[in-house]
Amino acid sequence: MMKVFRSLLAALAVVTGGAQAADLDSIQLLSQRQFRLLSEDLGAALSYKPLTPAEPLGITGFDVGVAVTGTSLKNSGIFDIATGNGNLPSYLPVPTLRVHKGLPFDIDVGLMAGMIPNSNIRFYGGELRYAILAGNVALPAIAIRGSYTRLNGVNQLDLDTKGIDLSISKGLLNFTPYGGVGRVWVKTTPNGIAGLAEESFGLNKVFVGVNMSVLLLNLSVEADRTGEATSFGAKLGLRF
Repeated sequence: MMKVFRSLLAALAVVTGGAQAADLDSIQLLSQRQFRLLSEDLGAALSYKPLTPAEPLGITGFDVGVAVTGTSLKNSGIFDIATGNGNLPSYLPVPTLRVHKGLPFDIDVGLMAGMIPNSNIRFYGGELRYAILAGNVALPAIAIRGSYTRLNGVNQLDLDTKGIDLSISKGLLNFTPYGGVGRVWVKTTPNGIAGLAEESFGLNKVFVGVNMSVLLLNLSVEADRTGEATSFGAKLGLRF
């Protein structure tokens, strides 16, 4: 798992150090079909990635960490057009800061903020999760989650995603495998661009991961399939 995390950080360092600026500022060059494909890729990349098991933190619990996800773009050529040939990589790195807090009644709340390096793409979001089963030595934890993310920093585009998923996890010593299925709804609105209309659609979601804890140190790795886009992510932080 540490190897996966180091690989993601290395890829992020390469992109931030060597990639050209890739601001989304040429959306007017897209056809409606291209705008839809751009919206699908952006929605998959910027939609909420859990990176945490289903079991609740408890009323005194915290989970704070730094994450990196990488999403394989199905339409990287369209991104190049929309960024004025900004040369975005085909595997889009998205670093985020994350914090989760346990609440009473097996409810957890999470907040996150992130950006795509060398671009004007910023976003934020959060989740509210309820553990239907909190889990114990014999039983797994099962939770339902509602999530939301919103694009910020791109003048030509408004984008938000809403999601719901059902997840399950079961602790095995220091390891907690988890997985889930859900649905993500994406809405994109072009701002002041004649000839382009709003897009609104849903994407199926499936994800699997594993969480490992050593004392307070916590590492999660996760694979996610949202629509036609595949993402891999890792989060390193403190969980207590």
